[in-house]
Amino acid sequence: MITTADKNASILLQISTFTQYFFPLGNYIFPVLIWSMKRKDSEFIDRNGRAAINFQLSLLVYFVGILLIAIPVLLYNIFNNTSFTINNCNWIAEEFTAGKITTIVIISVVILLLFAALKVIEFCLVIYAAVKNSNGEVYKYPLTINFIK
Repeated sequence: MITTADKNASILLQISTFTQYFFPLGNYIFPVLIWSMKRKDSEFIDRNGRAAINFQLSLLVYFVGILLIAIPVLLYNIFNNTSFTINNCNWIAEEFTAGKITTIVIISVVILLLFAALKVIEFCLVIYAAVKNSNGEVYKYPLTINFIK
């Protein structure tokens, strides 16, 4: 039997991921704190807590993965066929054309759009999970890696 207290604790656990906008790493710290205090009280809270923490950790993996791909691509496009010379203690970049700048800007915009899309998806899914929890349903986030089983 899922009680109202269990539903409220689960909703608080889901919404606590938004503390990332006020405290660094708040989206990991607060859900873990709430989950660790309440997980033995209810199977409902335990399952939703594991889902929320796994989702946040999965998003971290996705963000790091995008960065690990984007940074070398940007650096390659910046330094490809560009030579630097030192003249009177000044670095001079030669063969840095407008075409290179356009490519760099396009790659940067695509990266920013990917990050923005992930943040919007995260926001919507957390709200959706909180609504599902308020109805007494366990929500399983899509594309989540199960770190905590």
